Amino acid sequence: MKKSKGIISLILTALLIALLGFTTVVGFGKTGSGAAKNIKLGLDLEGGVSITYQVKGDTPSQADMDDTIYKLQRRVEGYSTEATVYQEGDDRISIEIPGVKDANKILDELGQPGSLYFIREKDSDGNANYSQVSAGEYKLNKTIDELKEDGSIVLTGTDVKNASAATTQDSMNNKKNIVELSFTKEGTEKFAAATKEAAGKETIAIYYDGELVSVPNVENEILDGQAQISGSMDFEAAEQLASTIRIGGLSLELEELRSNVVGAQLGQEAISTSLKAGAIGLAIVFIFMCFVYLLPGFAASIALLIYTGLILVLLNAFDITLTLPGIAGIILGIGMAVDANVIIFARVREELSAGKNVRAALNAGFHKAMSAILDGNITTLIAAAVLWLKGSGSVKGFAQTLALGIVVSMFTALVITRLIVYSFYAVGIRNTKVYGRVKPERKPIDFLSKKKIFFAISIVIVLAGFVFMGINSSQGKGALNYSLEFKGGTSTNVTFDKDYSLEEIDKNIVPLIEDATGDNNVQVQKVEGTNQVIFKTKTLELDRREAFNKAMTDEFNVNEDEITTENISSTVSSEMRQDAIVAVLIATICMLLYIWFRFKDIRFATSAVLALLHDVLVVLAFYVVARVSVGNTFIACMLTIVGYSINATIVIFDRIREEMKTKKRGEELSDLVNRCITRTLTRSIYTSLTTFVMVAVLYVMGVSSIKEFALPLMVGIICGAYSSVCITGALWYVMKGKGLKQEKK
Repeated sequence: MKKSKGIISLILTALLIALLGFTTVVGFGKTGSGAAKNIKLGLDLEGGVSITYQVKGDTPSQADMDDTIYKLQRRVEGYSTEATVYQEGDDRISIEIPGVKDANKILDELGQPGSLYFIREKDSDGNANYSQVSAGEYKLNKTIDELKEDGSIVLTGTDVKNASAATTQDSMNNKKNIVELSFTKEGTEKFAAATKEAAGKETIAIYYDGELVSVPNVENEILDGQAQISGSMDFEAAEQLASTIRIGGLSLELEELRSNVVGAQLGQEAISTSLKAGAIGLAIVFIFMCFVYLLPGFAASIALLIYTGLILVLLNAFDITLTLPGIAGIILGIGMAVDANVIIFARVREELSAGKNVRAALNAGFHKAMSAILDGNITTLIAAAVLWLKGSGSVKGFAQTLALGIVVSMFTALVITRLIVYSFYAVGIRNTKVYGRVKPERKPIDFLSKKKIFFAISIVIVLAGFVFMGINSSQGKGALNYSLEFKGGTSTNVTFDKDYSLEEIDKNIVPLIEDATGDNNVQVQKVEGTNQVIFKTKTLELDRREAFNKAMTDEFNVNEDEITTENISSTVSSEMRQDAIVAVLIATICMLLYIWFRFKDIRFATSAVLALLHDVLVVLAFYVVARVSVGNTFIACMLTIVGYSINATIVIFDRIREEMKTKKRGEELSDLVNRCITRTLTRSIYTSLTTFVMVAVLYVMGVSSIKEFALPLMVGIICGAYSSVCITGALWYVMKGKGLKQEKK
């Protein structure tokens, strides 16, 4: 790079930082497009809409309730991945959607859940089941019961898998709006039989909640379970029809009971303290990088500023819902983004110590670090993609944030940091001393000689977790300290005589409720425009409910008649848990296959997966022993640890793979592995330290819900560093050693 290009590059970098700063703080246009203030926030930070439906008819079975809740959960994820659906009482379902204020609009778009039927034009005797009364308007000639009896209903809503609006072109290249339908396996068979009989001569009407909403002609027999409804309709009409069909596929018929706009569950203090913690943590990382890696560390700090700005802008651009754990995840991501830079600069320092000049050291450092960075990040990106495709709810939201962080961190490390460093070199800063302190190579540490001790420590910790699960269960406390999200609880609506702020509620009311209920994880929601406050706690028995009511009436003059209580189900349904487990299993298999493909050795892949399992079980043991609340943040925490741990493992395996190619004749495999672990030890320590600092600051300054997320993460970071240094290389060596012995035999 010429000097002039170096100057231009540095100027453009400064302008990019200024542009990102202006965008995130101010934004563009009257609405401040791109500004951080416009990022969609979750219920915990901003509030949203709460809608409660009542099941029509008799009390439903639990199986039908579970099925309806799961289907509604998948549908409301179109508004936000953080939207939640849960059961209230025996026959009510509540939906909470963050970031929106217009309940009526949501109700219109979501549709009124009711009965959906696909009806043949004529019965078996040739009599018309429905007839046209005017253009575009039809009426049924029989009751639904009669149509069921004579077999004229060919499909019901439960046979529909999905419906969506789309725009396509006809043979004359004219745009037309359509509704695309897909059916379940059973629905596909039913629809194939119905369309075979009706093709070219009859229509199949779609009847929903008392009205004929569409009467499309059947042109051909449809065998693959994919159909289109077309006609002279605008896109909004197509969208409405698709919404009607989607909502009609529920197992139960529902009617709206009430809808409210609810406020944030956490106060402004939660956001401000988290942002301050992020700024302080970022400053500490900047100082650390500059002190350890000098000029390259300064370049990495600039790249981290760009990383932070890009993340905030892209959260806005991709309309990702940000919750408080999401803020923690971004702050954690800043710490993890250091990783790629540490790998590069550690390599550069090795090359300088070997006697190369600055230019050659930079070239070699970036080149040799490339494979470790790509393999580590692609492995985690594969996991994020699987979690997004197969997961639901908070798992899907986490996957979006994770994938975004991975892509942006790779870009800033491999493009921005490289550009800045080479620009510094081009403008004349070429003294070896400012590019890294030259140190003699460290004598290899004999990690493998202590592998039995390391394995024993890990086994004891993991087993301790299962032992304490048994002890907790025998004492009636439950194996884990499940929160509302996992086991449900009690929702109590209290109408006060005045409007309390969220801060006043947290300071003056919540402590009394905690004493009365024995629950230290009370969730709070204000109903906007009223003096009502909703308190969600663990399931309260009669004596606890009475203590709750007494505290409200004695301390705040609440009329006991204005206190209503309902039991609520978990927001993480059994289906969602199954989705999460299946997604993690598939992601693990995909990571194993990728590592196997890249390293050409199944033992690398097996060791990496076993190390991941080790880290998850150790952190799980911490949850068990410390009785940390297990809620939505538990899922995010475990997934973060998986992504973090695999990166550390890949770096060591990359070095082993590299040095195996140049292994000296007669050199012991144990010496090579020890040397590789030692050479990557600096990276393992520095990355873990910077990430730990970010999370530790968050723990010290954060609110209680953030502390519950940050504490297990700190344990996971320490565990990840331990397993990558002490466990993974030893596992590979043991398996490789057995393979060599078999070959010798």
